[in-house]
Amino acid sequence: MRFDIVTLFPDFFTSPLQSGLLGKALAKAIASVHLTNPRDFTTDKHHRVDDEPYGGGVGMLIKPEPIFAAVESLPVLPRREVILTTPQGETMHQKMFQQFAENCEQLVIICGHYEGVDERVLNLVTREISLGDFVLTCGEIPALTLINGVTRLLPGTVGKEASLKLESFEEGLLDYPQYTRPPEFRGFEVPPVLLSGNHAAIAQWRLEQQIQRTRDRRPDLYAKWQLEMDPSQATETSRD
Repeated sequence: MRFDIVTLFPDFFTSPLQSGLLGKALAKAIASVHLTNPRDFTTDKHHRVDDEPYGGGVGMLIKPEPIFAAVESLPVLPRREVILTTPQGETMHQKMFQQFAENCEQLVIICGHYEGVDERVLNLVTREISLGDFVLTCGEIPALTLINGVTRLLPGTVGKEASLKLESFEEGLLDYPQYTRPPEFRGFEVPPVLLSGNHAAIAQWRLEQQIQRTRDRRPDLYAKWQLEMDPSQATETSRD
C-alpha cells in the first residue's frame, strides 16, 4: 500500500511514522508513506499557497494551483483513491479502513487547512473524509488516523492477525472486557468464568458482555447491530 500525503506540514508526520506498529510496518515495507508539500509547486516568490475567498468572508483558502500540481506530480497506481480530509466528509469507520486495505494500492490524502480548499480541488478528489463532527486546526490529524487504521489491517502488520477479528466494531459490537494476572487486585476480581477453562462458557460470556456493553455505551451501534441480525425489525419499525 502506498500513501501519498499532500501536506503543508510534512514534519508533522516525522515521529508518528517512526513509532510503534506503524513504524515497524513501514520499516518492513508493508506500506510506504510519501510526503509532498504543495508549497514546493508555487510559482510566486513568496511561495504563497492561500488567498482570500471571493465574495468575502473570514479566513483564507488554499489555492487550487499548488494542490493540482502536487497531486499531478505523483505516480498513479491502478487502484487509487484521492481523499480530501474535511469536516464535511464521511466520518471514518472500521469498514472504510477494511475497504481501503482490501481494494486499494494507493491512497492520496490531501490535508485541508485554514478555512478549507478552493472548491475546484474537488475535481481531483474521489472521496471526502472526516474524523468526526468537529473542526481541527489541520487535516494532518485525520490523515495520520487514516494511515494508521488502514496499515494495521494489512497482512504482516499485526503479529496475530486473528486478533483483528475480535476487536471492537469488527462484528458491529464493542469489544468485551479483558483481564490478565493477578486474579485479584485491590479487591477487584477477575470474573470466575474466565478462570474456569470452559471455552464454550467463556465465549458465551464474552458475547453477552459485548452486547451489553454496546447497548449501554453505544445505543446507535446496538440498534444497527440488531437490524443486521434481524432485518425484519426494520420493516416492523417502518410500519409503526
